[in-house]
Order: sequence, then C-alpha cells, then structure tokens
Amino acid sequence: MLRSSFLSRPVALVVAAPDEGYRGYCLQSIAAAYDVVLVTTEEPSWEVPFIRDCVVVPDLTDQAALSDAGRTLAERYDLAGVVTWSEWHLVQVARLARQLHLPTSAPEVMRACRNKPAARTLFARHGVPSAASVSVRTRQEAEAAAERIGYPVVLKPAAHAGAIGVLRADDRDQLTAAYQAAERTAGQDAENTNVLVEEYLDGPEIPVECVTHRGNTTVVAVNRKTLSPPPHFEQLAHSVDATDPLLKAVAPAARAALTALGITDGVSHVEMRLVDGRPRLIEVNARLAGDMIGHLVRLATGIDLARAAADIACDRTPDLTPTMSSAAAIRLLYPNTSGTLTHLSYHGTRPTWLDRLHFQCSPGDQLLLPADGGNLYTGRIGYLITTGSTGVQARARADQAASDVTAVVGPTSIAA
Repeated sequence: MLRSSFLSRPVALVVAAPDEGYRGYCLQSIAAAYDVVLVTTEEPSWEVPFIRDCVVVPDLTDQAALSDAGRTLAERYDLAGVVTWSEWHLVQVARLARQLHLPTSAPEVMRACRNKPAARTLFARHGVPSAASVSVRTRQEAEAAAERIGYPVVLKPAAHAGAIGVLRADDRDQLTAAYQAAERTAGQDAENTNVLVEEYLDGPEIPVECVTHRGNTTVVAVNRKTLSPPPHFEQLAHSVDATDPLLKAVAPAARAALTALGITDGVSHVEMRLVDGRPRLIEVNARLAGDMIGHLVRLATGIDLARAAADIACDRTPDLTPTMSSAAAIRLLYPNTSGTLTHLSYHGTRPTWLDRLHFQCSPGDQLLLPADGGNLYTGRIGYLITTGSTGVQARARADQAASDVTAVVGPTSIAA
C-alpha cells in the first residue's frame, strides 16, 4: 500500500471500523492532507486508495490488541497523531494516544462523555442546565424515579448512542416497556449497564458542532434535527444553515458543556434541546457527528470537520475559516413497515442540488423498524443529501427528492 507520493506528509493513525456509506468522506478528507495508517476490523477494500498501511484488529474494544496494533504502526512510521470518529472506541483510542505519547484529551474525560450519569454530575457541578436524571438497575427503581421526576420521562441506556434503546414513557403503563427496551440495550455495554430515567425536555432538539483546540472552543454550526413521533427518538433528518440565527444563542451552552467535561481538544457533537427558548443539555459526543452531518457542515460553510479532527489529533491548528454561506440537508430513509425489502429505487431526476443518494439495503434484506423492536441499523434503507441557499430550501428539496424514492416491503409499495 506504500505510495511514494505520500512520503513527505505527516502520518495520521485512524482507528475505525469499515463504514463507507457514512464515514467514507472522513477518511477521504483526512487522506487529502495526511498519510493515513489504519487500524480497522476487516481487511480494507474501499479504504485502499486512501491509506498507506493497515493493521486488522477484530475487536477494537480490546485495549491490549489495539495498543499492540498502534505500537506496530508506530514502529513503522513517525506518527503525528491518532484519531477516531467511533463513539464506541473513544476511551480506548485516548489510552492508545497517551501510550504513544501523542496529543489527546485525557482518557478519563472520554470516559465521562461515554458515561451519561457522570456527565450529568459534571454539568450540575459547573452550572450547565441539563435534565434531571436518575440511574437505576430495576423496573421498581425506574418507577420510583419517574414518580419523583414526573411524567413524561425518558428511559435510556447509560452508555449507548444513536438513540438505540431510548423511549419516552408518559405514564406507569408505558414505563414497563420502555424500561425493558433500555435494559436490553444497556446489557450490551461493557462500560455501564445501568438504565437512566430522565426528565423529558419538551422542545426542539438542536445539536451543535464544535471544535476545541488547546482549550479554546469554536462553535462551527447548529443542526436542525427532525425526530420520529414518541415514544421513539429515531433520527429522520438533519439540516445545517451557515446563517442560522440559533448559532449565537446556543454557543455559550455548548462551550460550557465542553468545559464542564474537561474536553481540551477535538471535534464534538453537543446535543441539546431548547426549552422555553433556553438551551438544556442532553449529552456530549466527543467525536465527529454521524449521519453525514460533517459533510453537511462542509457543504454549508466550507469548514472541513474531518480534516479539523485530524489536525487537532496531530497538534496542528485547524482552519475554521468559513468559505461558503449556504445550507444542506439529509433525509434518512425508512419504509413505513417492517418486513422483507423486495424493491428499492429512485425514479426522479438528478438535479445539481441532489448532492448524494445512498441506498444501504438490497432486495431480500429484512427491515425492522424501532416500533417493532428494531433500530437505525435494522430499519434504515439509506439517505439523500440536498443543498440550498437556506435551510428551508434544502429541507424542501430533500422532501421532494424523497418522494421519488420507492421501496416495496412485502406486498405493499410505499414511498420512503
């Protein structure tokens, strides 16, 4: 995989499982400026044009195996830094960076970000408004916590992501099913198997994309998120507008949350809701956002968050100068029912504002929606990305393009 054209550039170690559809743009962006050596879970395929070397570690949560892989690559190359966009491996990668004497936020900081109860404690200590939250281990404890907090409440795993196992309960009857779903998901986590019962924050969810370098945080963009109806919190769409007026309103709360957690370096996805017009923190993901949000930010502002993440990991000052003032939106595609996918197609035109159309399923695949016990990995069929001069226009174009996607599940033809 050695390429002579790469020999004069700094070497960045990327730790990530294969995910061309949602993270391929990250690897491509970093490879434009760095020689990339990769630690991943499978022999590389689509990654090959973007990497110089690779070590396969089947389980990236295995700290010993990951550390051995990192040391192997450090013996071969003069590594400038190590970066990951994986929520599941933040702590392990921070430990690896420290072992290799490379720049990193402290592993204990990453652990606090992964542990929602610990994050809530730090928010409270530093006066960052968030939600009332109680960690429980039984349904009876969950019922008692819900009575104290007051319905509706949200039940979620203490150390998971992607809204998997997260449900709203409006009364005691709904709480039992919500607790069981959260408990099942929490049981898969090695870091914390507890369930959280939290105050429901009634207001629009506004994630904030931030870049922190040497303790100084730049709030780059806000994201307007569309969620499925209760009780689930399935992510249906996102949009980014470079001129969004909410940016100034939410920036102080985002900075305060990162400071409370002790994040000194890296790209973060800060989730909050506006309750009566005021920000209340949900959680901080100490890595580049998923669902192609980093790509939306680049389309709208020109700022490359994947490149910024690599720059910071290699102790270089990222370029956060906006070069565009536009908007972009992503529509995440789902069928209306669970079942066997028999047909999936796009039958519209391909206007210039349709930036990407990605199908991640094929006929014959089984689809299971959250309402039937599934999640974003089992129910989603793909996504499309559109651009526009404003967020309103980009979102309208996404709706228009989505109406030209047809999926057939079982005997019923539906528009995705």
